[in-house]
Amino acid sequence: MIYQLRIYEIFEHNKAAFHARFRDHAVRIMKTYGFDFVSLWETATPERTEFVYLLRWPDAETMKAAWDRFMADEEWQRIKNETVARDGKMVGAIEDRTMQAVDYAPVI
Repeated sequence: MIYQLRIYEIFEHNKAAFHARFRDHAVRIMKTYGFDFVSLWETATPERTEFVYLLRWPDAETMKAAWDRFMADEEWQRIKNETVARDGKMVGAIEDRTMQAVDYAPVI
């Protein structure tokens, strides 16, 4: 089992639109490709607001294949283009970390 930590810089002026798009569209479409969401958070520092989520995968190959299918999904591409045209750019920097639990980690 591996975990994937995703951290997106999001913008205060269209944060509600970002959350609506992720909640109402991205999560639904991602789940059709096997994305297993552990949890999702929002965090803020004086410099920026971030959207953070943790995914669980059986292995790296499954993770890569699911991301490739999601990114190529026609419905997702259409929604992404429509929302950016209407609400502006919603995501700045993205951090992506793949993590493996150590043998003494509690099971989540």
